[in-house]
Amino acid sequence: MQSAELGTDAAHTMIRCEEETEPPSSQAVLVSSPLTTYHQATLFNGFTAEETPASPKTGRRSSRTTVQSGYRRLHEPSRNGGAESDRNATARQRRAFRREFFPEATDKDWNDWGWQARHRFKTLEHIERVLILSDEERDALQAGGMMLPVGITPYYMSLIDRLNPQQGLRRTVIPTKAEFVRMPGEADDPLGEDGHSPVEGLVHRYPDRVLLLALDFCSTYCRYCTRSRVVGHGEIAPKKDRLEKIFDYLRGAKQVRDVLISGGDPLALNEDKLDYILSNLRSIPHIEFIRIGTKMPAVLPQRI
Repeated sequence: MQSAELGTDAAHTMIRCEEETEPPSSQAVLVSSPLTTYHQATLFNGFTAEETPASPKTGRRSSRTTVQSGYRRLHEPSRNGGAESDRNATARQRRAFRREFFPEATDKDWNDWGWQARHRFKTLEHIERVLILSDEERDALQAGGMMLPVGITPYYMSLIDRLNPQQGLRRTVIPTKAEFVRMPGEADDPLGEDGHSPVEGLVHRYPDRVLLLALDFCSTYCRYCTRSRVVGHGEIAPKKDRLEKIFDYLRGAKQVRDVLISGGDPLALNEDKLDYILSNLRSIPHIEFIRIGTKMPAVLPQRI
């Protein structure tokens, strides 16, 4: 989701979606060692107990406790200081996640954006299979009734730290009880979009630019969404009659030069529906810029 004030296109990043393969090396074994904790170590409270070899002087064995996550923490510095190592470690992390939670998924499945959308994590039961939830997270998911639903693609879930509720990626998609707190001055529509909507699904606040809400579905819902009052509830659908009213309004609004298509996430539409919207906008002579606000490159790069 993106606001009409921003002049950036979130879909500019090129991301390689397919699973990388790399030859085994001593570095690979070293970096990927935390991924073995699913089956080869006992986790308790985010730590792994590990026995050290006996001392040659005393003959005693000591135990050491090290932080071990089910997935390698993405913000942990590379063991060899190289960006290539970080990319390889992330690929290994995804493969470990797939083996544990989607063992039947083929490479074709995993790289199919439709498969990813169908297998999103949306309930406490499914999320708790993957993450060690904090009390704040579990209480929020049990309570339900949040303004914004929960939905996380398998790809994005594979990047989330299993144990650390303070990890940045995790905090963006897993709700906590704090989401239910309302402070004085808070509004369901913090950007005041509803008051500048001449046609359903169109926001026209500034003279030369508009925000077109194509749909209200996102493959992954961000907890900080400023449009949570409408996103994910099925209230904004890409129906032809609604879109035609928007196109008719824009044909008469000669001052509009810039259209930002958002939602929801426009790239969640199929190609035919997306082409229908783009073609109609391109046919309007005074529209010079058409932008798409999307988070797909980050949460579902298989779509790109």
